[in-house]
Amino acid sequence: MTEHSYDAADITVLDFDAVVRKRPGMYFGVGLGNPTLPTHLICAVGRHVLHPATSVAGEHTLHGLLEITSDSSFTISIDQAHTWEASGAPVPGYFGSLLGPEWWLLAAAAAVSRQTSVEMWHAGRGLRQVHTGIRPLTAPQEFHPPQGSGTSVSFAFDPAYVGPYFVLPVDLESLDLHGPDCSQPAGSGHVLIRDVRCGQAAREVLHH
Repeated sequence: MTEHSYDAADITVLDFDAVVRKRPGMYFGVGLGNPTLPTHLICAVGRHVLHPATSVAGEHTLHGLLEITSDSSFTISIDQAHTWEASGAPVPGYFGSLLGPEWWLLAAAAAVSRQTSVEMWHAGRGLRQVHTGIRPLTAPQEFHPPQGSGTSVSFAFDPAYVGPYFVLPVDLESLDLHGPDCSQPAGSGHVLIRDVRCGQAAREVLHH
């Protein structure tokens, strides 16, 4: 029997986005090429709003709007209460982006996107940043924000990765934003899913 020894030179540490692209099933429940990947991906993002990290909010307390804008793009907007640094800016996230690990499933969706746009606003200040995947193309830019505090992330998925037949679901009623492990009672939060694809009459379904 041959014994092998390993040292640090034998270990490859992958960046977060590389891990997502290599093992998408770890984040979305199914792998690349599975025809249900678009449904699993959009449910994962919506589920992350209803079941956020404890540092963000309690379960079933946030309000989200998920708008499907084309067969391969959507936007999620969340009424997240930010706690920004004394400088009046959020703590830098992945690769210095606005999107940090408290929203790791949104970051995973960004990793398989061709382009991602992130907006955050708090206390009268708004910041916007455009990314290739999850890696920033620009520094955060100021914009005039809405009232309150929140986050909005727009995803345009990468056909070179997800394939030319990647189509977001049309059956909004059957989407499961809780999953089998959700044991929390219903709260005040919800996710409104609105389909506004060009050429279709707008449809929407509320998920609690």
